[in-house]
Amino acid sequence: MRLRHGAHLAYCTNVHRGETWPETIAALERHTLPLRRRVAAGQPFAIGLRLGARAASELAESSNLDAFRRWLDRHDCYVFTINGFPFGSFHGTRVKEQVYAPDWSSPERLAYTCRLFELLAALAPRGGSASVSTVPGSFKRFVAEEPGRRDAIFRNLTDCGRFVASLSEKTEVDLHLGLEPEPCCLFETTDETVAFFAEWRESEPAADAEGLLRRVGVNYDCCHLAVEFESATASLDRLATAGLRLSKLHLSSALRVRPDADGRRALQAFVEPVYLHQVVARRSGETQALRRYQDLPDALADSTGTSADEEWRVHFHIPLHAAPHEPFRDTRDHLLAALDWLQAHPKACSHLEMETYTWEVLPPELRVPIDEQLAREYDWTLAALRERGLAEAGGAA
Repeated sequence: MRLRHGAHLAYCTNVHRGETWPETIAALERHTLPLRRRVAAGQPFAIGLRLGARAASELAESSNLDAFRRWLDRHDCYVFTINGFPFGSFHGTRVKEQVYAPDWSSPERLAYTCRLFELLAALAPRGGSASVSTVPGSFKRFVAEEPGRRDAIFRNLTDCGRFVASLSEKTEVDLHLGLEPEPCCLFETTDETVAFFAEWRESEPAADAEGLLRRVGVNYDCCHLAVEFESATASLDRLATAGLRLSKLHLSSALRVRPDADGRRALQAFVEPVYLHQVVARRSGETQALRRYQDLPDALADSTGTSADEEWRVHFHIPLHAAPHEPFRDTRDHLLAALDWLQAHPKACSHLEMETYTWEVLPPELRVPIDEQLAREYDWTLAALRERGLAEAGGAA
């Protein structure tokens, strides 16, 4: 939906199953349209579309694309952003570190992302802004094992940036790519993000570099940066000072717990075989001394040196409206601080997306029917936006 200051809010449809285009449109019919009637009756409704490589290829067929345009017009919906992070299957099978493959060193990632932009340019409202979010270059371990990937990543991002620039000029849509920092990835912290972009910029002629940075920026996921124990205000200030485009804000919340016996026992309910749940541990009084685990079972299996840990933060997206029961807490304070920052800088980012993709693997006490969860997340988010003057009383512009 449209917010104040030209901004848009959607939920990301990666919460729904769908690897083919018929499965994707079926999920929109089954879940998105009833939700649209419930939370945005009488208003244009924004869709944060998730398309894997197979669905994107099928949607690119002219008959499917024309039919989807008519569907959007008929239901007064529009697409302003696409989640291009997961290339392949995302539900019901082991995803884990393979969600980063193929990474930005591969021609497959480049071709897939360019196709998403072609689709977005055909779907997004003319004269507006439209974004694709993507992996942060690669997974750290992938590059550690093959250091040559780094140069290939820079080359492919340059090619993508140039493609997006050309497509933007042709279509009169302000298109931009958002690389999404995430724990244990090529860049996960704000410092690493700034350093990555600086290194990429140095690899390009000055004129090209500045043009590329208008088309390739950062998708700031509140869950991810909260897991890193970062301050939203300091992080967003740093990205802005570095001249990086804030392509999109992912409104998301992570799990916090003290890893004592009760905390560790309770965390067993969040161990599941589909997604990677990175853990960042902090010891009391050592705010800079962070220890990282690639997945939650790795952290739970490490009994040495963890008794002094003050807190663990777990990359497990939890519903925005639901405070978890003891011994857990959440990181909604980080999300709200990011909205406070946006209130002070209302033109800094116009794309906001709620992203709680973990519904199928949530413990039962946090899970309600998916349509109800989404409606409650809209209610919670719109209330927070209204408190900051970022949305009108009815949620529309």
